Amino acid sequence: MGRSRNARRGQAATAPVVEPVDGGLAELTPDRDRARAWTLHIDGAPQSHVDLDDPTCLDFEYQRRLGHVIDLAAPPGSPVHAVHLGGGALTLARYVAATRPRSTQQVVERDAPLVQLVRRELPLPAGARVRVRSADAREGLAKVPDGWADLVITDVFSGARTPAHLTSAEFLDEARRALRPGGVYAANLADGPPLAHLRGQIATAAARFGELALIADPAVLRGKRFGNAVLVAADQPLPVAELTRRAASDRQPARVEHGRALLDFTGGAPVVTDAAAVASPAPPPSVFR
Repeated sequence: MGRSRNARRGQAATAPVVEPVDGGLAELTPDRDRARAWTLHIDGAPQSHVDLDDPTCLDFEYQRRLGHVIDLAAPPGSPVHAVHLGGGALTLARYVAATRPRSTQQVVERDAPLVQLVRRELPLPAGARVRVRSADAREGLAKVPDGWADLVITDVFSGARTPAHLTSAEFLDEARRALRPGGVYAANLADGPPLAHLRGQIATAAARFGELALIADPAVLRGKRFGNAVLVAADQPLPVAELTRRAASDRQPARVEHGRALLDFTGGAPVVTDAAAVASPAPPPSVFR
């Protein structure tokens, strides 16, 4: 789930592509500013934006923030092993393939008809080493070998909500198992006032990882509106200063919280377990207007 640019100019290059998928009605809408760029919506909720001519173009704000994490996870241009839980239009897998050639990537996307639609209408670039598996995200993660991944990125929404079984400490245990020593976990989270879900997710990650950072619009962090936040976790120091610089200079500036301030932000929220986990809250209809 994400927000794209508000301003669009010119004429669409072609007509939208609309097909039913397991998650609802998928619509690929052409970008009127870019000749071969598309936005994927599911039941009206924007999910992904792809520019086939420039896979480094990240239109959604949360995807740019995840892009910063990808950029800083290893030396520039170095190949990585990446696991993407949630595929959408494969935007971030394309970004890794473009910015880190020779990377090996696994994408786990439950919606097989969506995968077929995306691969047909928005084909991956030749030579991209991306394996796409149609499976539940947690089940797919369980099949990743121990210590295989440099990056695990979670961006899973069903009906614009993150499923409950992808919010627990047990789920993060699986992510840690799949990560190599020094690997990085990142997740796209969505919440609004009173931010109970976001606070719980931070508390849960803090119970499993030694270092955390959160990238979000200040208005979201103040509980003024519903929006996305990117959680970053690792067992080694994170590049907080550079994340902060990049987030602040974005066309939609964000704030980076870390350390004691981030732990204080949880307000004593309990660690989420499988037994108590619930899906993230549904966004209000105004988010997609």
